[in-house]
Amino acid sequence: MTAAEEKRGRNMPQRVGTALLRFARKNTVMLIALFAAVVTSFFVPVDREYLSYFDFKTLTCLFCVLAVVCALGNVYFFYTLARKIVVLLKTARMSVLALVYITFIGSMLIANDMALLTFLPLGYFVLHTTKKEKYMAFTFIMQNIAANLGGMLTPFGNPQNLFLYTKFQIPTGEFIRIMLPPFAFSVALITLCCLIFVKPEPLALDNMEMKLDRKRVALYLVLFVLSIVIVFRGIPYWIGLIVIPVTLLIFDRKALRQVDYGLLFTFVFFFIFAGNMGRIEGVRTFFSSLLKWDTLLVSAASCQFISNVPSAILLSQFTNRYADLLLGVNIGGVGSLIASLASLITLRTYSAHFPDKTLRYVGLFSAFNFAFLFLLIGFELLLRLV
Repeated sequence: MTAAEEKRGRNMPQRVGTALLRFARKNTVMLIALFAAVVTSFFVPVDREYLSYFDFKTLTCLFCVLAVVCALGNVYFFYTLARKIVVLLKTARMSVLALVYITFIGSMLIANDMALLTFLPLGYFVLHTTKKEKYMAFTFIMQNIAANLGGMLTPFGNPQNLFLYTKFQIPTGEFIRIMLPPFAFSVALITLCCLIFVKPEPLALDNMEMKLDRKRVALYLVLFVLSIVIVFRGIPYWIGLIVIPVTLLIFDRKALRQVDYGLLFTFVFFFIFAGNMGRIEGVRTFFSSLLKWDTLLVSAASCQFISNVPSAILLSQFTNRYADLLLGVNIGGVGSLIASLASLITLRTYSAHFPDKTLRYVGLFSAFNFAFLFLLIGFELLLRLV
């Protein structure tokens, strides 16, 4: 054995340790989700019912959109779009407001998780291109809140909406009437935050121009539209799972390698955790008794621990007060990191770009989200008195 080989052998444990630490830092949320899934599995042994936990359409849409977004990024689509936004709006404040509003509107049309997957990369490119990374955490958090609260206005904006809308056969007009006040209040809060925390600083662009491959951009946009059609159940999700990977295998294999598979597994593990929580008799009994007290408050609190979609499914079995339940599981989408699984997309995206600032982001995320949670609950309680 040469001296060099002997040195490499001595350094092997250190390199392995460094690699594991890097992996743990990059995949912190996934590891937490795995731990939660394993712990709850001791209370609910693995059986066939585990298969019912998984929303395969959601996982497919996540994979497809992630892959197409990577492909669009590789042909500088988001970079070019970001430049156009900056040229048009000129200041940091107006650009951040535009990004947040786009996410807000997108969540009403294509659901909260798809809106984040679509517009978070755009937010990153706008701020990175103009060297305004100091606003990155705030912008991501506002986009996240906008996605979770913007989707509350339409039956298909959030998964829990579609479930409750169908289960209780809520008339569309009544649905909008219930959700319009907190929606309008959310728009006002988000706008106020952007005006307060983002200064009207001029944005400066670099001189680097990217030439778009228009044919590939058009192809990838078609694939993106295909993903959106799947969200609206226009075509079966398995078609996208075939067409998009095959197309990218031909035109951009790098995009398939760039997909954030850690995020996909994070959702898988949280599906297991939430599903198991719903099957633990003590948990079910506990929530059943609490709902008799206040459906709105209990459902909003439930989201903080088992997420809004499982909360809607679980609590709908114990109450007919669908208006309060609908409000609770939508407002409850802000707060903790797992109040809405869509929030994990934002955390994962931010930590991928700024792994050393993840803890700071979580703190800032929690401060803003719980502030929104308490203000929205207070707003609804005040409306009861009017």
